[in-house]
Formats: sequence, C-alpha cells, structure tokens
Amino acid sequence: MDTTPNSIALTFLARIDVDVADPSDLGVVAGEHRRIVSIIGGTVDGPGLSGRVLPGGADFQRLRIDGTQELDARYGLELEDGTRLYVENQALRAGDPEVMARLARGERVDPSLVYFRSTPRVHAPAGPWEWLNRRILLATGERTPDRVQLDVYLVE
Repeated sequence: MDTTPNSIALTFLARIDVDVADPSDLGVVAGEHRRIVSIIGGTVDGPGLSGRVLPGGADFQRLRIDGTQELDARYGLELEDGTRLYVENQALRAGDPEVMARLARGERVDPSLVYFRSTPRVHAPAGPWEWLNRRILLATGERTPDRVQLDVYLVE
C-alpha cells in the first residue's frame, strides 16, 4: 500500500505592492489593542495577475501582548483587462517582541526577522478570472513604513 501523501506545489502568481497610510491606533478595544491601516493604492505585477490596487480598502489589525499581529485586510484589485477583484487577506506577523515593537512604530525592520504569512482569498466575477474563486493562495509578506509587499502563490 502506498502511503505517500499527495504533494503540494506552489506557483508564483504575482507581487502585490500595497501602499498604506499611517495606522489609526484605536488603543485597547474590548480587551484587544486594535489598529486600522487604510489602503491607498498600489500595483499588482506577475505572470498570473497584473493591474493595480484600488484605494479604499483597509487592514484591520489586532496586536497581541507578545507583539504578534493578526491582520485582516480587505481591498479591491483592478486587472489590466478592467476586471475588478475583491480580496480578503488573513495574515500573521510575528517575531521577537523588540522587533515587533519597532515594526509597530513604523520603523524599517529586516524582513528576515519577521514571520509574515497570509492566505489571500480572491473573489472574482464570472468570466476569465472566476477560476480564482476555486483556488487557495498563500503569500509571504514584508512591511515597510509606507507599504506592504506580498508575494502571492497559487497552491497547485
């Protein structure tokens, strides 16, 4: 009997550079430190998707006591052919508490010191991009003072 599990392959889909505003720090709300970061634009560039990030989205953040950040970003993309996609992206950023404190203050941090992974979920209209509704995506991320860079992969 073959007990080898099915393998998973990742195919690079695109790099999404998300331009962000300064965080709106809400402080502790219902026992959790919360921030909202407005998404003001950006670009999408890759072999699978190309276009732009639409302004108007936001990243809703929960900052844990240990510095770990739970992220829930929601925003729109407009592809080169005019198709608009809706993205829901759940992410986790973690690292040593002092590194995470620097990141939370908006300082530039060596990305190798931060675990930043996400699971973007793309919602597409009927047509040539609707296959994205039936796929799982994974991303690695990097946060700079004014931008979030996501390298998005299709799980095969």
